[in-house]
Amino acid sequence: MAVAYEAGPTGFGLYRTLLDAGIRCEVLAPSKLQRPARDRVKTDAKDAVHLARLLRLDEHVAVTVPSADREADRDLVRAREDCRSDLMRARHRLSKLLLRHSILYTGGNYTGDNAWTAAHHI
Repeated sequence: MAVAYEAGPTGFGLYRTLLDAGIRCEVLAPSKLQRPARDRVKTDAKDAVHLARLLRLDEHVAVTVPSADREADRDLVRAREDCRSDLMRARHRLSKLLLRHSILYTGGNYTGDNAWTAAHHI
């Protein structure tokens, strides 16, 4: 028995569970799947049949499944990057709000490199 599914945001827990149960599992790269040109409507049922055919014919590109530790590391890095982006967006929103209300920092030389340092905190 073998199963296949498209890699996505849910991680690789299903892959590991199936592997532990002795079931061959392939995680396929969605960008590498050959889609029939005539078929413009995408449904779960059509996708399932398509993946089964590709698996049976061995005409698929599987992704490399990282170890659970590696996946956890990647999740941590992504979460940190997301937090960093959120912080920068919040800082930009706040600085633009203050600018619209003519509230400017006048406590020293401002070169653009030293924004959001301890000297700016009230």
